[in-house]
Amino acid sequence: MIQRWLQHILAYPRLVTVLCLLLIIGSGLGIGNLYFRGDYRIFFTDDNPQLLAFEQMQQQFNKSDNILIAIAPADKQVFSAETLTLVRQLTEAAWQTPYSIRVDSLSNYQHTEAIDDDLWVADLVGDELELTRSELNKIAQVALNEPVLVKRLVSADGAVTAINITLQLPEQNLQQEVKEVWQAISGMLDTFKASHPDTDFYVSGVVAMNYAFAYEAENDVKTLIPVMFAAILLMLAWLLRSVLASLATLVIIVVTVVSTLGLAGWAGLFLSTATVNVPTILMTLAVADSVHLIASMQFALRRGDSRLQAIQYSLKRNIMPVFITSATTAIGFLTLNFSEVPILRDLGNMTAVGVMLACLFSLVLLPALLLFLPVSAGQHKDSAAGSADSTMLWLANMVIRRQQPLFWGMSIVIIGCSALITLNTINDEAVKYFAADTEFRQANDFLEQNLTGATTVDFVISGDQASAVNQPEFLTAVAGFTEWLQRQPEVQHVNSITDTMKRLNKNMHQDDPAYYRLPENQQQAAQYLLMYEMSLPFGLDLNNQLNLDKSATRVAVSLQNLGSKQLTAFESRALAYLAEHASAYSATAASTALMFAHIGERNMASMLQTLPLALVLISLLLVFSLRSWRLGVLSLIPNITPALVAFGLWGLLSGEINLALSVVAGMSLGIIVDDTVHFLSKYRAARVEGQAAEQAIRYAFTTVGRALWITTVVLVTGFAVLMLSGFRLNSDMGMLTALVILVALVIDFLYLPACLLKFDAKEYKTDATV
Repeated sequence: MIQRWLQHILAYPRLVTVLCLLLIIGSGLGIGNLYFRGDYRIFFTDDNPQLLAFEQMQQQFNKSDNILIAIAPADKQVFSAETLTLVRQLTEAAWQTPYSIRVDSLSNYQHTEAIDDDLWVADLVGDELELTRSELNKIAQVALNEPVLVKRLVSADGAVTAINITLQLPEQNLQQEVKEVWQAISGMLDTFKASHPDTDFYVSGVVAMNYAFAYEAENDVKTLIPVMFAAILLMLAWLLRSVLASLATLVIIVVTVVSTLGLAGWAGLFLSTATVNVPTILMTLAVADSVHLIASMQFALRRGDSRLQAIQYSLKRNIMPVFITSATTAIGFLTLNFSEVPILRDLGNMTAVGVMLACLFSLVLLPALLLFLPVSAGQHKDSAAGSADSTMLWLANMVIRRQQPLFWGMSIVIIGCSALITLNTINDEAVKYFAADTEFRQANDFLEQNLTGATTVDFVISGDQASAVNQPEFLTAVAGFTEWLQRQPEVQHVNSITDTMKRLNKNMHQDDPAYYRLPENQQQAAQYLLMYEMSLPFGLDLNNQLNLDKSATRVAVSLQNLGSKQLTAFESRALAYLAEHASAYSATAASTALMFAHIGERNMASMLQTLPLALVLISLLLVFSLRSWRLGVLSLIPNITPALVAFGLWGLLSGEINLALSVVAGMSLGIIVDDTVHFLSKYRAARVEGQAAEQAIRYAFTTVGRALWITTVVLVTGFAVLMLSGFRLNSDMGMLTALVILVALVIDFLYLPACLLKFDAKEYKTDATV
C-alpha cells in the first residue's frame, strides 16, 4: 500500500503540487479572520473561580482597572512648590484620560478637619492655596501621617508620589481601548517630561500590564520570526551544503505556517502572547521532517543512486519514522489541552495541527519539489558531508569501545541531575512575566522599592443587611482585620474604611487625637459618613470602598511582590483570621495577582497528571512503529531522562517554575521522541537484516546521525530564539525546551547505544517479529 502511494506521488508530481496548493490557499484565506488579544483575562476560562470572584467584586465596587503614575523628582523632595504644582497639573490632565472615572493624588486628597462646629472637606493641595513653606510643611505633616496616603500615594520618606487613575473600560474592543488609554497617557507624560526634565515618571497598573502583554507579543512577532527565518536559512544552507535543498525546506516551512494560521482563523481562534510563538515553533519543527528526507536522499545520491531512486529510498526509509515523530510531537502538544490556561490550549492545538500539516507537506509536497529541483548530494565523499559521515562512524566506534564506562557514568549523571529537581519551586509572579529590562518591569521594580508593590489583594467583608458598615460591631471586626493585616511582614499598605471613620470621629471632636477611634454607635457612624459623602466632589466618592447599600466594604491590601505559593498562603491565612474573628460576616478575596497565583498552581498539577497519559500513548506508538516491545521499553530511557536532567539543571540555573515551564515536560516529550524514533528505526532495520548490535549501531550513526545533529541544532536554535523575547513566559520556555532537546541528543548518542549493547544483544528474527 505504501509502495503504491509513493509511486502515485512520484508519478504525478504536478498534480500533487496543484492539490497541495489548493489546500494551502483554502486554509490560508482564514488568516484574515485572526485578531490579537493581549489582556490578562485571556489566561483564564470564563468559569475560573478567582476570575468570577474578581468580576463579582468589580460589580459591587468601582472597577480596579487602573493606571498608576509614579513621580520621582531628582531632589527627592515631593513636598516642594514645584513638585506639588506638577502633581496638581498632572492630576487635572489625568481626568482627560479616556474612560477615566476617578483620579487620586496628593493634590486632590480630601483632607478633613474641624472648623468650629463644621466638618471642613477640601483638596489637600487646592488651586487657590499658596505653597509657602508653612503650607508645604502642613501638607507634608498631613500626608505622611495619613494611613490612606502613606506608602500608597506617597513614600514614607517623601521622595516619591503617585497618581492613580481608575478606568471603566467598555470592553467592547478591549485591545483597542487599552491602546487608546496608553497613547493618551504617553502623550500627556511626554508634555510633562519636556517641561520637567529633572523628574522621572514610571507607569504601572492593571491597564499598563495589559498593554505590556500586547506590546511584548507584537514585538516578538516583529523581531523573533524574522530572526528565526534568517537563522534557519543560514543553518540549512551550511548544514545541507545545498541552496536548493534549503529553498525546498523553506517552502515547506512557509506553507505549513500559512496553512496553520489560516485554519486557526477559520476555527475562530485569536493570537495571544502564547500563540504568536506558533510560527516560530512550527518553523523549527517543520525543518526536522524535511531535513531527514533530504539528508537520506543526499546519502543515496552520494552512493550513486539516481534522483528518483534516491527520493524513493528516502521515502521508504523515513515515511514511518516521520509520521511517528510527527504524531508523538502532536500528542505532546495536545497534552496542553489539560492546561488550566486557554491560550496554552490554543498553543497546543495550533502547533499539533501545524506539526501534522508539516508531516503531510514533507511526505507529499517535498518529494514532488525534489523531483523538480536539481538538489545536490551535499558534497563529495571526501569533503564536508563525507567528513560528517566519518565523524559519525568514529563516534559509533567510540561508544561501542567505551560502552561500560558510558553506561555507568551516564547513569550516575542522570540520577544526580534528576535529584536536583527538588531545587525547583513553583513561583508565579505576574510582574516577573516580563524581563528585567522591559519598561513595565522597571516601573514595577521602582515602585516596589520606593512606594508600594504591584501585588494587591482585595478583601470584601459583607454584613447581613443594608448599612451594615455603620454597625459598631461590623466596624470593629473590619478594624481588627485591618490591624492584623498591617502586622503581617509581606503587607506594605492597607486601605480600609475604618481609617476614614476614625479620622471623621476625631474631626467631629475638634480634632482631639484622643478621639481617633471608631464611632461609639450606629447613629454617629451613619451621620459622619453622610456628612463626609455629601462634601466629596464628583469622582472622589466612596464607591471604591463601599457598595451601594453599604452592606459590604472592600479592604485593599498592597503587598511585596510575592511568588504564587506565598500569595496563596497569605490569602489562606487572612481568610482563616476572618473565619475565626469575624465569623458573623462573609468574606472573599480577589485580585489579578491571586488569579495568576492560583492558575499557576492548578496548571502545574493538571500537567503533571497528564504526563503519564502522554507517556503511555507515545510508548504505544513507538512499540507499534518499531514492532518490538523490547525496543519500545528501551525507548522510554531516552524519552524520559532528558526532561529529568534538564529540570535538574534548571534547579541550578534558576529554580523557578512559572506558568509556561509547567507545560515544557509534556510539550518537549513529543519533540525529543523524534531522535529516538529515527535512531531506533535504523538500528532495528539493521538488526532485522541480521547484523549484530555493534554493526547496527554503526549503521544507525552513519545513516541518521548527521540528520539528528542537524535537526537538533535547528531545534535548539529555534527555541533559543524565544530567549530573546521580553516576555519571560516565552523566554524561559524557549531556554528550558532548548536545554531538554540538547540533553536528548547527548543521551541518544551516548547513553541509548550503551543501553542497546547491554540489553539488546539477543539476535533478531528476519521476519521482523521479536
